[in-house]
Amino acid sequence: MTTPADIETMIARIALRDRGAFAALYDATSAKIFGVCLRVLGNRAEAEDALQEVYLRVWHKADSYAVTGHSPISWLVTVARNLCVDRLRRRKVPVQALDAAEVVADSRPDPEAQVIARSETARIDQCLDELEAPRADAVRRAYLDGETYAELAARHAVPLNTMRTWLRRSLMKLKECLTR
Repeated sequence: MTTPADIETMIARIALRDRGAFAALYDATSAKIFGVCLRVLGNRAEAEDALQEVYLRVWHKADSYAVTGHSPISWLVTVARNLCVDRLRRRKVPVQALDAAEVVADSRPDPEAQVIARSETARIDQCLDELEAPRADAVRRAYLDGETYAELAARHAVPLNTMRTWLRRSLMKLKECLTR
């Protein structure tokens, strides 16, 4: 598992243009940073583009990182969040003439689709509630929050392979539950 001190060392080496440190930082942090981008932007393709931009910024701005005693992941998350918020601000809402307003379709799901979506969400929540609490928490954090297996293993104080087994078995139980 990569420690905050390891990440700070990588950032310092990146400031000196060390490509190996850059690759190591990307490998150690990209899953978490992608989760941040996806959560802010809500679009996988755009989050992937933003992730690339985040690491380009890190490459160019690594010399501006200052060790403050805070987690270096906080700095990376702040870079990602700020970049994604900037992207959201740049999104332009297409402006149409008032005459075209009557032919513009409502892009929201219709009431039937909303009811179905709520029903599916309730089914998934019910199936997650059937799992043991630590396993349900791990599934939520892995697949909704984007935490890595290593982060989850550390959080739950279990070996990495145990966490992988938890998640695999939990997904199998969820699949079984959802097909009933």
